[in-house]
Amino acid sequence: MAVKTLEDLFAGGVAGKRVLVRSDLNVPLDGTTITDDGRVRAALPTIKRLAEAGAKVVVAAHLGRPKGEPDAKYSLRPVADRLGELLGAEVELAGDVVGSSAKELTAAQADGSVVLLENVRFDPRETSKNDAERAELAAEFAQLADAFVSDGFGVVHRKQASVYDVARALPAYAGGLVLAELEVLSKLTGNPERPYVVVLGGSKVSDKLAVIEALLPKVDTLLIGGGMAFTFLAAQGHSVGSSLLEQDFVQTARKLLDEHGGKIVIPSDVVVADKFAADAATDTVAADAIPDGWMGLDIGPKTTEAFAAKVSGAKTVFWNGPAGVFEMAPFAAGTRGVAQAIADSAAFSVVGGGDSAAAVRVLGLPEEKFSHISTGGGASLEYLEGKELPGVAVLGEGA
Repeated sequence: MAVKTLEDLFAGGVAGKRVLVRSDLNVPLDGTTITDDGRVRAALPTIKRLAEAGAKVVVAAHLGRPKGEPDAKYSLRPVADRLGELLGAEVELAGDVVGSSAKELTAAQADGSVVLLENVRFDPRETSKNDAERAELAAEFAQLADAFVSDGFGVVHRKQASVYDVARALPAYAGGLVLAELEVLSKLTGNPERPYVVVLGGSKVSDKLAVIEALLPKVDTLLIGGGMAFTFLAAQGHSVGSSLLEQDFVQTARKLLDEHGGKIVIPSDVVVADKFAADAATDTVAADAIPDGWMGLDIGPKTTEAFAAKVSGAKTVFWNGPAGVFEMAPFAAGTRGVAQAIADSAAFSVVGGGDSAAAVRVLGLPEEKFSHISTGGGASLEYLEGKELPGVAVLGEGA
């Protein structure tokens, strides 16, 4: 699919032009403190390049899931401050999405300046299922700019006003981040070097079922950790104590094991706890010997070693989802061990966004040791499932 890129936009000159950039700045916050600025740093190159070329840059983004109205705890103020620090120039934050504050700030912009609109999800039309409502908001976005750049890969799987509809209301271009993500993911779906190993974790099989089914015919090995592993253990007939279990998906997991058992590797041992807390009593047990009333919160050392061995021999690795509750120190060893093995391998390695990307940074692993760390967990998975990404497809409509 042919899409227009930043090179096409720059070919026509951007100095003095108002350029609306949809970025993914949905960062984790502790109160008003950003705990992981990875997405802000990932958004920086496109914004900086436009500003340095003299464009009047207007950035649109969301944070969290406010209920279609202003909510102070979801304000982009901390993001505006951090973006300004990274740019080395003030980033003014509009007091609204497309209202009087947004209009006044963007109308008064100097060439090379950056204005951040307030959280686009403060406007209920952003996520409306009604096409006309979204188009109405997109038209108001379009009044603030001369061109649109889609650079928030983490949201391109959403049919939302600032992602999809605005690309129909303005000349639209793919930003560098979106193009880089698509290029990397296409390597995983095309003809990846083998062995091709996929590591999936996270809490629920239901969240990953579609990507599991899409990837199994293509991969050599699928390593399953995290909470989702217990549904597979239950499918083998094992008791999982009070571990996270999706009973409705046990039969599906059994079917996958029956059909692809040679490719699927599930834990042989687990770290269990008597409660979901960092100060819980813990033990390491065989995966088929989880005590009643105890819950598995990490893969065990034997499993970590086995997973690491599979990863170490791979030529291509895709990792999405932590192996355990890495945010709590007693249950971080599995995720750390697998992530370290990926980092140390010679494989083309892709970290599939979301909690996996956060784990790399929280655990202090060197980001440069991974070939690519995606900014879009959900978008990455939907791409690998073979789904059309609306925010990307719309960019090809006018090309």
